[in-house]
Amino acid sequence: MIPCITSSKLESLKALLDGTGKVSVIAHVHPDGDAAGSTAAMCLYLRENLGKDAAVVLPETLPDSIRFIMPGSVPCLFADKSPEEAAARIAESSLIVLLDCNGFSRTEGLCAALEASDAPKVLIDHHLNPQQRQFSLVFSTPEISSASELLYWILKALAGGTEKLPAACRTALCAGMTTDTNNFANSVFPSTFAMASELIASGTDRDAVIGHIYQEYRENRIRLMGYMQSREMVLTPDGAAYMILTKDIQERFGYREGETEGLVNVPLAIREVRLSILLTEKEDCLRVSVRSKKGTSAQQLAVRYFNGGGHENAAGGKLVPGQDIPEVKDARRYVESALKEFLA
Repeated sequence: MIPCITSSKLESLKALLDGTGKVSVIAHVHPDGDAAGSTAAMCLYLRENLGKDAAVVLPETLPDSIRFIMPGSVPCLFADKSPEEAAARIAESSLIVLLDCNGFSRTEGLCAALEASDAPKVLIDHHLNPQQRQFSLVFSTPEISSASELLYWILKALAGGTEKLPAACRTALCAGMTTDTNNFANSVFPSTFAMASELIASGTDRDAVIGHIYQEYRENRIRLMGYMQSREMVLTPDGAAYMILTKDIQERFGYREGETEGLVNVPLAIREVRLSILLTEKEDCLRVSVRSKKGTSAQQLAVRYFNGGGHENAAGGKLVPGQDIPEVKDARRYVESALKEFLA
């Protein structure tokens, strides 16, 4: 069903898995639901179906809002909490599986350890421009909803059926796909619906997944989302919208990482808006999220103006004060200039 999943690649992956003992499963910095879902599912399959010593290693701790995706039975190391332990785990591994990012650089703090490792490395990803030379085996296509979906079709083939995957593995895959499609609102393909149907038929409780993702927010998050839309959303004459989540606003609402997930999509509900940007002030940069309607490239905007990249209608990047702009307060002027030039 998925062109990049060939019988020869599946045989190569099976041989790599059969020949390994210790596996590290890794995803990108600022892990989201797809990163959590795909790494959790891969680790569960390796441990429960194949009996491997597998662990998830992530550059940063998971946000509270998606922590439910990573079961307590999955060993998980976070480089921002235990950098030496995370690096040691990678160094000891005889196989490394990288999910939901196109190369080592997207793991930031884990990049050096990955480059130093001589272990075979497998990439399973849905972003553009996979760094083929860094890997022994690559499963990659942008024509799929998420890394979780791509992994689902791979694991289903390896296991011999959906029902042969551990229940927790199926739940993690469902959660990862659901978050990356914004509950089937974007990046959806026929295979995505087929995946969802098969998971539900196998007994996966999608209602519980939806409840965890969309019905367990803190009050602060709802008030912050309302404030950003009513007070900080700027609409430009060119058909764009942008918001800047400053540290002052974060402190006022007790912001926690991940609590503005989905906010960048909201302005696209306005008829005239074809491009939406959210900038979030961090310690050393402004993190940038970009979303767009069909016909306008979020990916090209992120590449040209925000040191980033991604999918055609969902991309990201960053602005570094002192490098891209003089100071944080200059971000507004920079964004408006970039939008005017890009949408002209």
